[in-house]
Amino acid sequence: MAVSTSIPPHSSIPAIEAEAVTPHASNNFTKVARGLYIGGGGNAVVIMENDDPITFVGLLAGTILPVRCKRVNAINTTASNIVALF
Repeated sequence: MAVSTSIPPHSSIPAIEAEAVTPHASNNFTKVARGLYIGGGGNAVVIMENDDPITFVGLLAGTILPVRCKRVNAINTTASNIVALF
């Protein structure tokens, strides 16, 4: 039986891909992330799937942030070792 790699956008299925994030002012991910892993605590300025920017303040190391986003902005992001989950 073939395994489907198509994941509905609002699915609770765990991520099947991941990539290290380099926060940037304009470079989006290659696809919309289904979450972010925060390796080093701090703030993260995230561009959501609908282009709205939001600042998540006081994230703790080890947090998985369950958001559909397309970029982490460099300006005002102090969290580190961020991994996008797809």
